[in-house]
Amino acid sequence: MATIRDVARKSGYSVATVSRVLNHKPYVKPAVKAAIEAVIKELDYVPNDVARDLSRGSTRTIGVVLPRFSHPYFTDLTVGIMDAAFANGYNVVLLPSHYDAQVEQDALEQLRRKAYDGLIFTSHQLSLAAMVPYLAFGPVVVCQDPGQVALPAAYTDRGRSYDDALHWIRRRGFHRVGVMLPRGTAVSATAQAIVAAYTRVFGAAPDPALCWVDSMTYADGVAAGAFFAQAKADFVFANGDDIAAGVRQHYLDHNLPVPGLMGQENQLSGQLLGLPSIDHHFKRVGRAALELAIGKRDQSVVVPADFIVR
Repeated sequence: MATIRDVARKSGYSVATVSRVLNHKPYVKPAVKAAIEAVIKELDYVPNDVARDLSRGSTRTIGVVLPRFSHPYFTDLTVGIMDAAFANGYNVVLLPSHYDAQVEQDALEQLRRKAYDGLIFTSHQLSLAAMVPYLAFGPVVVCQDPGQVALPAAYTDRGRSYDDALHWIRRRGFHRVGVMLPRGTAVSATAQAIVAAYTRVFGAAPDPALCWVDSMTYADGVAAGAFFAQAKADFVFANGDDIAAGVRQHYLDHNLPVPGLMGQENQLSGQLLGLPSIDHHFKRVGRAALELAIGKRDQSVVVPADFIVR
């Protein structure tokens, strides 16, 4: 396989001049450029991208740690990240983690070894503090409020939207409000925000007998419907419109009166069923996260959420 040195030797020009032609740099005379390109074609030379990345100190690739792909939080974030990456000439490598702390640690080590220019954690099992030392090797962006931890972040303002939604529920006289959480509060910033808002609005934490944990899909909603029917919930605050639709389907399948329902993420199912919802604009969050990871932004971004009444 031909190398850049072979091209330089045969063309009679320096490696630096050949490199300028390969990288479309200016200030190369047309005749010189034509001669080098002819040799490149003759030798069927293909540049080594790995070597080129090493020489310029950049891969133009961002790693995205993605625990799951089954909830609109992850799908919308990823779409936003990919859109911004394409617009800025970057590649994206998706790094499935399944909330495995060792897999997340491995991704950070890959950043240290310059496999990526930056990392985006859409969600995580590792502590935020464990990520901070890796900022020495490139941006490490999180998609949640990092609090006092000095990490660049792009996230949605959940607190106000959850307060608005739960006040709306309370004003309508519902008392046995079922709450659906993506994961337990010990590990999920989203679950923590929901429980904190519920406590502010209702004056006490949600009743554990009315909390369903680990809901991500329509099928999870159907399973949760049986739980809430048994618990005699009069309203269910779900963590997704599709999930709320699953809850509704259980009640319909068993000829039970459907409780009040609210979803999140303004999905098509919620629009068709007329469910109140919360739009957290995760595509915008994803775009901002990518721009932080490539250095196009230098300050964390908070995207406002919208409570949608239907």
